[in-house]
Amino acid sequence: MTYLELVNKVLIRLREDTVSTVSQTPYSALIGEFVNDAKQLVEDAWDWSALRTTLTVTTSADVFNYNLTGSDNRVKILDVVNDTSNFFLRQQTSHWFNNTFLNADPAKGAPMYYTFNGVNENNDSAVDVYPIPNGVYNLRFNCVLRTPELVNDSDEINIPNLPIIHYAVATATSERGEAGTRTAPELLGIASQVLSDAIALDAIKHPEETVYVTV
Repeated sequence: MTYLELVNKVLIRLREDTVSTVSQTPYSALIGEFVNDAKQLVEDAWDWSALRTTLTVTTSADVFNYNLTGSDNRVKILDVVNDTSNFFLRQQTSHWFNNTFLNADPAKGAPMYYTFNGVNENNDSAVDVYPIPNGVYNLRFNCVLRTPELVNDSDEINIPNLPIIHYAVATATSERGEAGTRTAPELLGIASQVLSDAIALDAIKHPEETVYVTV
């Protein structure tokens, strides 16, 4: 569903006229802001299947810091695979990396560990790897990648749209004080239930992530 379609779905529920562009009126532009707020809330609520992707890093000899191009500092790492050496990388703390690089003689070889280390000028997350690569290795960062703010009318979402619509309606109702016979708390309750149902449906695809297993 597009940004414009989401805004119009919200406007209809508020008994307002639909628009041909999100910025057509001050009120439709405000609803656009509420839609973006709701989109972020829904995206952050669960690791949606539609947001799962793989970012690839190709190392060079003697370089240990790399950018996750396209991550936009909105990334959650699920696992990291050294696809060249055929094993998983383990995440370590920044303290562990500082100790390894500053208080010891860093080893070189196939990367086995990683840690986050800030963002670059494009706001992409940066990672350090260890040992320092001694050649070319393909590292696959399997992750959940949240999307940028919706801007253009044609911008699309891939996550369930109903929770976004209902949360935006609840916010708009709270802002202006009415929406027919339903109060903002009632609408928020509906939105929460719709989100819960959507998460439950998506979670069926990843049952291993919802079952607690003792070690």
